Amino acid sequence: MLGPLGKTIKASTEKGFTVEFPEQRESLPDSYRGMLKLDMETCISCSACAIICPNKTITMVNVLTERGMKVMPQIGIERCLFCALCEEVCPPKCLTLTKNYDYEAYDKRELLKRPEDLE
Repeated sequence: MLGPLGKTIKASTEKGFTVEFPEQRESLPDSYRGMLKLDMETCISCSACAIICPNKTITMVNVLTERGMKVMPQIGIERCLFCALCEEVCPPKCLTLTKNYDYEAYDKRELLKRPEDLE
């Protein structure tokens, strides 16, 4: 049986348990829900995503597109539960959850994603 010093020496010679960041990305399960993505071309401005959102994370804002003004979802990532209800209720399936988990920010205002930022 190894004592504490023996265990420490043995552990120092073994391979580490953590993934080296940022060189290696963590493998994510198929069911992982990350950053939202919006296809602005297929969005029909129905507001179903904003209505179903349990945390009132989604608000509809005016956006100037090639076809004129359109109302599209704006997401407050800091409040998002990543529950996927918005994805399920979207008729044209233009709002989807991706596997992207890079949504850190130094300023809270950066977590408010306009429709143009969700592409």
